[in-house]
Parts: sequence; structure tokens; C-alpha cells
Amino acid sequence: MEEIEVPKPILMPISGKEQKCVGNIFSCSFNAREKKLICVTSGNSYLGSFIVKELLAHGYLVRVTIQHPAEFEDVKDLLGVEDLNLLESVVVTKMEDLQSLCDAFRGCHAVFHTSSFIDPHGISGYSEQKVFLETEVARTVMEACAKAAYIKRCVFTSSLLASIWRNENIDGIIDDSCWSSEEFCRENKLWLALGKTKAEKVAWMKAKELKVNLVTVCPGLLMAPTFPNSHIQTSIPYLKGGQMMLQQGCLAIAEVEKVAKAHVSVYEGMNYGASGRYLCFDGVVRRQQEAIELEKGLKMTGFLLGERHVVLSEEDEEEIPIKISNSKIAALLNKINQRLPCKT
Repeated sequence: MEEIEVPKPILMPISGKEQKCVGNIFSCSFNAREKKLICVTSGNSYLGSFIVKELLAHGYLVRVTIQHPAEFEDVKDLLGVEDLNLLESVVVTKMEDLQSLCDAFRGCHAVFHTSSFIDPHGISGYSEQKVFLETEVARTVMEACAKAAYIKRCVFTSSLLASIWRNENIDGIIDDSCWSSEEFCRENKLWLALGKTKAEKVAWMKAKELKVNLVTVCPGLLMAPTFPNSHIQTSIPYLKGGQMMLQQGCLAIAEVEKVAKAHVSVYEGMNYGASGRYLCFDGVVRRQQEAIELEKGLKMTGFLLGERHVVLSEEDEEEIPIKISNSKIAALLNKINQRLPCKT
């Protein structure tokens, strides 16, 4: 494991008795020196970088893994100099190598596994071969958590795609208890959905076997704070089958900043019983005009609607019924937003 030196800021002495309240029932805690060390895999990914920022904002010590030294520049660009200087370290890690991951996770209170690899080439870059790689990395991450992490705790980023592809005629509301059909995904070449489904199932199997405390967050289509999105290529594999998702009322979008906050909230909530899977999204595309705006923002005209680009009036267009629920994570975040005062 190669460690890249990150310049450190000057640390000012703080009284050991000083406390800081960050405003929710899970995060009343001591100063940053007493926070636990957390490792975030693939901190050079779009979501990974936002999770790192959110953890730093909460005062955690953060270690970031990348897979190639050249990716350090990506971390620098995504985080900025100020947040980069707050990192505990950036380490080059082979995600498929158990010893390499053990070295990266050693001494960590928790692991946020955000991505097995970065796929900058879109749909052509996520193939059936990547399904195998994603699944094997998930298995190795769980084994490394069990062997090396100070506390066997993992927040695992999956995808909404691991729940929505059950069949062509979905009945009932999709929630955290639902799993995508591997057979359906394979038959329709929905490789990203298949990879996320198999990887998350393996993670749960190994977590139970190795007694790793695991929670998974399953976000919808990640969106940048403003259009145009800077991660358009990563949207392409997610939206394979997008027309069917739209028609079935499960084309859900998620703002990346909110997804990052949800990851940290779920992690802190593990101290108070948070467990299992959490479907995470902000809204569902229900109207043709919304789909057109999404296509334009992603520069993917026709990807969702095909040739059906005749805009209907609000009176003529019927809303697509929502077939998916995020009530579980909404309930958790509602508890957090109660903002109980700190006890001194």
C-alpha cells in the first residue's frame, strides 16, 4: 500500500473538555481530535468526494483510498485544497487485494465503501465482466473490514437499481425489502443493475458470516447541484432501461449532497439502531416535461422518451403513479432533524 503525503494544517490546542453540538440527536460529540478514523474507498469518485466533505464537516478524521497515484489529482480537484489538507491520509489501494485493503482499513472505526472502481466511459465501460469485479470487491471489502477495522462497521453504497428490476409488470410498492431479479437483469443486459444487486447480496452474506455491522444506502440517479451535470457519463449506465423505469414510476433522482448527508446520518444512526437497507432519493420523475428537462440537463435527448417529444399540457398529461418508497430513510432523517440540545 502506497501512502501519498497530504500537507497538514497547524493544529491549535483545544481543551479536552470542550464539546461541540452540531445540531442533531446523533452528533453531539467531542472535538475533532476525539473523533474516530473513517476510511472512504474511491474518494476520487463523485459521490465519494461529497461523503468525504460531509465527514470532514462533522469533524471526523478521514482516510481516502484511490487505486492509482494519478488519481490523487482528481481527489485534489474534487475536494479543494482546504478539505484536502484535513485528510488523515490518501492511500493507493488495490480493491481486489485483501491485504491491500486490510492495510488501508487498519485502525479505522468504520469503512464507507462507495465504489469498487470508477467508470468514466459510461455504458461501454460497464460490462458483464465488471459485474464479476464489483461482486468480488464487495466480498473482499467485507473480509478486510472483519480482519482489520478497529470496529467492524461498514456503510456500503449500493444502488436503487438493486431493488427495482423485478419483472416487466411490477406490482406493489418497491421498498427496502425488494431485490432486483438477477435473471431479469441478465436477460436484458442491465449490467450495472446486476452488478449492484450481486455485490450488495454478497456484502450482506459476508457481513452475517463475519459479524460485520453493515448498513447499505441505495441511491437513485445521482444529480449534481446544478445543470449541466459534471458526471454525465456516469448517468448512462444507470439509465439503461430508463424508459421502462419512467413508465413504471420508479425513475428516482437524488441530489448528491443529500445522498452524502444521508450516508453520514445512517452511520451515526447505527449507534441508535439504524440497520438494514435504505432506499435514498429526493423525487420521482412523473411527467413528460420533467423527463424532457432531465434529458436536456444530461444532454441525452431522446434517451427516456424516444420519439415521444410532443409536450402535452398539464391538463392533458396524467402523472405517473409512484411505485417506490423511501419512507425508511425519511423516518431516520426526521428523527435527526428534531435537533435535540446537547447535554454538557
